[in-house]
Amino acid sequence: MLDLIHAYENYLTKVKKASANTTASYTRDIRQYADWLRVSEKVSIVDATQVNIANYLSYLEKCGRSGATLSRALAGLRNFYSYLVTSGFVEKTPVVSIQVDRGEKKPPQVLTGREIELLLAQPVCVDPKGFRDKAMLEVLYATGMRVTELIDLDLDDYNPDVGVIKCSGTKKTRSIPLYPTAMRALNAYIKDYREAMLADPDETALFVNINGSRMSRQGFWKILKHYQETARIDKEITPHTLRHSFAVHLLENGADLGSLQELMGHSDISSTQLYTQMVNQKLKAVYAKCHPKA
Repeated sequence: MLDLIHAYENYLTKVKKASANTTASYTRDIRQYADWLRVSEKVSIVDATQVNIANYLSYLEKCGRSGATLSRALAGLRNFYSYLVTSGFVEKTPVVSIQVDRGEKKPPQVLTGREIELLLAQPVCVDPKGFRDKAMLEVLYATGMRVTELIDLDLDDYNPDVGVIKCSGTKKTRSIPLYPTAMRALNAYIKDYREAMLADPDETALFVNINGSRMSRQGFWKILKHYQETARIDKEITPHTLRHSFAVHLLENGADLGSLQELMGHSDISSTQLYTQMVNQKLKAVYAKCHPKA
């Protein structure tokens, strides 16, 4: 079973060109599924049936997993068994005619303009860490990058002469402009502090941790959580919250959908249209509250 999962991991990385985070998430789910099959159903991955999979999803539901988590688990199993069929490990997929209720999908969390200003003001720029944190937060909100894209940035991805940063997404590379405050924060960090923080002079990472190596996802999440608490913002803020806020704020200030799609790196414009719906709902709420005839 471990050989099959390892082969699938190689397939995701080398053939599908999935990100390290996506690959780790998918294979972790499959390992959990394989362990459950072995202990609870006494069958292997290749011998599993539709009933076994239905039982597994029921088990996850009893464990309190959300509809979105069940849907993700089912999609992961469907992709995994499709790979096994294509590779000749099984004759047919057992993932057929199985559906799960995703439940009501909550709209993405978005910060107000005031909350953004408050969050960005939290890093105290008196030492390398403060200047680095200020630069990271400003760049994340200025670009709407995913957290993986932010920590994958290299020093030469930034062009200070034109104020543009190159972001390599999962499928294509895009160039995103920075607003002046973000440029000043990034320039100050690079000019005066980044080199002093490096453990290895040949390190290419734009943002490094206190040990001088590339910042990790977990490291940045902790930093963001700290500043949420110091800002006393009563919302659960994640790196994606800043991405959602970036998109909604651009649309509220007149950006067109096609430009936003390009900036965010969406391959399908339907992903971008979600933000239009959010803006429209906000406008309707304002209208209902403020119009004298509403």
